Amino acid sequence: MQNEEKNYNIAGKLASGFIKHPLTFILSLSILVLGYLSLEFMPREENPQIKVAGGAVIVPLPGAKADEIQKVIIEPLEGKIRQIKGVENIFSIARDSVGIIQVQYYIGEDKADSDLKLYDQIMKNMDLLPKNAMQPIIKTMDIDVDIPVATIAFYSKDKSLSQTELYKTIDKLAHKINKIDDVAQVDLKGERKEQINVLIECPKLAKYRITLGQVAKALTNLTYQLPEIKADTFSDDYVVIGIQNNAKTAKDIANTIVDSYNRKPVFIKDLGKVTLGEDIQNKKIALLNSKLNNLGGKEIPQLTMTISKLKGANTVIINNKITKYLDSIKDDLAKENIGFVITRDDGFTANHAVNELVFHLVISVLIIAVLLIFALGFKEAIIVSLTVPMILSLTLFIGFMIGETINRITLFALLLSLGLLVDAAIIVIENIHRHLHSESSKDKSLKQIAIEATNEIGNPTNVATLAIIMTFIPMFFVGGMMGQFMHPLPVFVPISLFISLFISYIFTPYYVTKFLKKKDH
Repeated sequence: MQNEEKNYNIAGKLASGFIKHPLTFILSLSILVLGYLSLEFMPREENPQIKVAGGAVIVPLPGAKADEIQKVIIEPLEGKIRQIKGVENIFSIARDSVGIIQVQYYIGEDKADSDLKLYDQIMKNMDLLPKNAMQPIIKTMDIDVDIPVATIAFYSKDKSLSQTELYKTIDKLAHKINKIDDVAQVDLKGERKEQINVLIECPKLAKYRITLGQVAKALTNLTYQLPEIKADTFSDDYVVIGIQNNAKTAKDIANTIVDSYNRKPVFIKDLGKVTLGEDIQNKKIALLNSKLNNLGGKEIPQLTMTISKLKGANTVIINNKITKYLDSIKDDLAKENIGFVITRDDGFTANHAVNELVFHLVISVLIIAVLLIFALGFKEAIIVSLTVPMILSLTLFIGFMIGETINRITLFALLLSLGLLVDAAIIVIENIHRHLHSESSKDKSLKQIAIEATNEIGNPTNVATLAIIMTFIPMFFVGGMMGQFMHPLPVFVPISLFISLFISYIFTPYYVTKFLKKKDH
């Protein structure tokens, strides 16, 4: 027997090593538990994360014209930035007093390395900039932060709450939501901030012979800040002298003197209206039209809160925390006549997609089991069906260990490989079934038949599976956006097929000895 084991291939050795091992059943249960834990704790998202790197270099040069900016800032820096490895495109904008250079790296370039290379290249070529150029501002791109996973539209239920009051309340709420674990950034869109508006009437300027520049100068003087003065005393104390801002309200600004006319002071209120309102220069508006929350399909002004997550964080968990927090303060917001509608929930979408595909995976396994009942028999079909969850469980666990996430492409890869990963188990169980009914096996034990039958098909099954795996390897070298988006496909399909060999060689012979019986010839 020992001489025969020496001639076994990998399939025969695995089968003989585990077929009577006391821990084989424990191992099968452990694999299923690892798969369940991976399914629960593996980050879920709707689409795979794509590595996108880029940034913008902003160089102010006060007083310079656009053509001057092009020659002394844009062209020198463009030449140096093109020396950075991995840069795909450079887009430049030359405007009066400022030059902007946008840098786009190839898809898949590491973000941290790309940001560092751009920063180093600009800093070490500072000598190329004119002396009166200001410090360059380098703004890098972060796709994980720039794309929100949840958006919430807040609106006023009646006219008693203005848009500026709505903004004040929601702005405080945004700071609290930003403290939730794994929330990267919270932004507000469509906000109306409070400000004092000075509306000057041109006929009144002509009446008092005052220019608009004089009004602007008077308003500018209100913003001057005087430094605090600290002086030592004999008692080692500090005396702090502070001067408060003279203009705190709309009334203060309205009573600001601009000039004199006929020996009488001319106030800003004499030239127009000064009111406390919203930022009228902001021409953007956000409207909400929904049949929910008693809106009745009417378009009403709203304030949208966008929430983004940290890279690798579980979208489902984050959005559940956000929803739970909003439910806890729903009554408080209602007292302030504030309603809200969740307009985007990637966590719900991702969770629904994952659960839906998992459900279809289960249906697919059941369909395979039914088909095998007619082809091989009831017990043989049960044995093959038991190997499928173990293959999927171990595949998910390995994906979890290498930092992959569960998304629609990941589950598509598992669905795609489902018809392939049962091949090895079917081949093993079919060959064992054939040997059980063979005349040459009448003097052999069930254990020996299972091992020899598994060993017999080991090498051809390995070659066939390896050939299928090799067809997915070229997908690793697909570049661009499509290569990044389809990345889980060449990862999970080869892993699942490779694991299917070991699961079939280890557990199929083991379960054969538990479920099947040797028949009399």
